[in-house]
Amino acid sequence: MEILLATGNAHKKEELERILAPHRILIPSDIRVEFDPDETGDTYLENALIKARALFESSGGRPVLADDSGLSVPAMKGAPGVYSARYGSDEAGRELESRERNALLIEKMQGFEGSRRQAFFVCCMVLIIDEYRVFTAQETFNGYITDEPSGRGGFGYDPIFFIPELQKTVAELDAGEKDRISHRGRAGLRIRALIDNLDAVQ
Repeated sequence: MEILLATGNAHKKEELERILAPHRILIPSDIRVEFDPDETGDTYLENALIKARALFESSGGRPVLADDSGLSVPAMKGAPGVYSARYGSDEAGRELESRERNALLIEKMQGFEGSRRQAFFVCCMVLIIDEYRVFTAQETFNGYITDEPSGRGGFGYDPIFFIPELQKTVAELDAGEKDRISHRGRAGLRIRALIDNLDAVQ
């Protein structure tokens, strides 16, 4: 199946091309469609639905997959949460780069020890096949926030997200390891199973 991914993020496209293979993944720029919806939802599901429906309509009803994800630290009342990609932007007066967001989160967590450094990623995916065929999957990925970045892989908060079982940050994993255990990998595998089933019964 050919699926239009509701993002301009090349890293997400690359990950989902691996996770959803052999299905073909395109992004809006590949078909010259403008895509910049306002993510006004209070939950990952609401934002994923906003993005999915916006692209479904602007693409003329092509099969669409939208992903909304973020990092939550329970000791910080769930922050950054759904605002993960925009974390610190209001204070800075501009959109921060990933390394700046990571540095800000580490700074705000100074003095946090042990279980107070626990965190988890969330990924919610919405697949729209047609107007009344809408499917969702949401998964999590648990770990801890480190005192400093480590690793060169991945993107976003990956360099400061530590997995105790592997004694590595996500940025230190190879692509295959990350796809097997990450929030996006887990949600994506559920979506792939669904797409495979849809292909089989159509």
